[in-house]
Amino acid sequence: MSKYTMTQIVTLTGINAHTLRKWESRYSFLEPERTDTNIRYYSDEQLKKLLNISILTRNGYRISKIDKMSDNEIYDIISNKLIDDNHEDDISTLILSTLEMDEEVFDGVLKEHILKNGLLTTTTKLIYPFLNQVGVLWGINKVMPAQEHFISNLIKKKIFSTIDLLPYPKKNAPSILMFLSENEHHEIALLLAYYIAREYGWRVYYLGQNVPTENIRQVIEETKPKALITMFVTPTHEPIETKINAILGQSNIPLFVSGNPNILEDIVENKQIRYLSHPDDFIKELKSL
Repeated sequence: MSKYTMTQIVTLTGINAHTLRKWESRYSFLEPERTDTNIRYYSDEQLKKLLNISILTRNGYRISKIDKMSDNEIYDIISNKLIDDNHEDDISTLILSTLEMDEEVFDGVLKEHILKNGLLTTTTKLIYPFLNQVGVLWGINKVMPAQEHFISNLIKKKIFSTIDLLPYPKKNAPSILMFLSENEHHEIALLLAYYIAREYGWRVYYLGQNVPTENIRQVIEETKPKALITMFVTPTHEPIETKINAILGQSNIPLFVSGNPNILEDIVENKQIRYLSHPDDFIKELKSL
């Protein structure tokens, strides 16, 4: 059984600490455990229940009424109610389905948002905030590697399937080469760039993750892209500056770089490098080339 501090519960559920303490003193549904030093902690089941309760309270249910509901009643209401463009509710649902490895629920939320809002808005308004929020779980090792692979692969599958629906680019379309360098495996943001480029009519050569730098020159020579794009998310012992300089050494075409700002803050100032802080930056660059 996992244990969560109050700070972690606040981050994951959006329920503030004052409210949690008030509920604990007034109602019977919340009884956190305590350490030998009297510090509260919460179980997996309590986290799941609080995520559901957070959805109900955001949709007008009074906590005094929720307190009288059984777990089954709460589940039935959550399962049968329509969540209408409330990203907070859907993020809570995604977290719950991750903890329970419920593919049907997870896939259903993504599918509904993509149909309503498109992939770009779904990624920036739902998937990114979800990944940021569930990162609390990853940071404290509460999500098993299997759960991390579960959600990552579902998201990637959805992006790939959406890309497949786009028309093929014209024969004279400009091209871009996309890859993650060695020891980089988090490709969801790069897949979003893949989708954006295709949507704007570009031909994309997508190499995926963990690509050896020495292979890039050959691909550039064969495909003649107008630009390269890569991303850095994972901190490594090798300085990012070294990796970027190695990539720049393969060609003189523009290199778009994005990723974790904490590990990109010291990238070299070079006219060949164009830093992307948001998908909108990438769209502007594509239009300008």
